[in-house]
Amino acid sequence: MQEELEIKTHTALHVLKGAVRKVLGAKWTASVYVKGNHGRLTVQYDRKPTEDELKRIEELANKKVMENVPVKIIEMDRQEAERVFGDEIYDLFPVPEDVKKLFIVVIEDWNINACNKMHTKTTGEIGYIKIEDVRFRPSKKLLEISFNIT
Repeated sequence: MQEELEIKTHTALHVLKGAVRKVLGAKWTASVYVKGNHGRLTVQYDRKPTEDELKRIEELANKKVMENVPVKIIEMDRQEAERVFGDEIYDLFPVPEDVKKLFIVVIEDWNINACNKMHTKTTGEIGYIKIEDVRFRPSKKLLEISFNIT
C-alpha cells in the first residue's frame, strides 16, 4: 500500500513540474522527495511565486490529473534520448556517465524527464494535488514546493 501510494506521489512530481514550468518557466529540478502521500519538488528559480501563480500551478496540475492522460515510459539508448529530447530529459543532478540506457517519462506536451522510478499508467490515478507549503531560498535560488495527494 505504501509503495503504491509513493508511485502516485512520485508521478505527481512530474505533473507538478509541468505546471511549474508552464506558469513560472522554471526548467531545472534541483531535487525531489517522496514519502507516502507527501512530496516536495525543488526547482531552480529566482523569486518566491505570488499567491496567484501558486493557485494557477495547483489548478493546472489538477487539470492534467483530471484529463487522465497516459504516462508513457520509453526505454532508450542514452545518445538517442539526448538526440531526440536534448537537455529536456535532465535535471540539475546528473545521470552518471556509465548509465547508457535511460527510462524517459513522457506526459505529452507537459513533462519529459529521465527517471528510473515507478509511475502510474495515467495521470488520473494520482488523485488531487494540494500545494501545502512553499519555501524560497534566495541565496541558492531554489524554490521548494511541498504538496500532498489525496
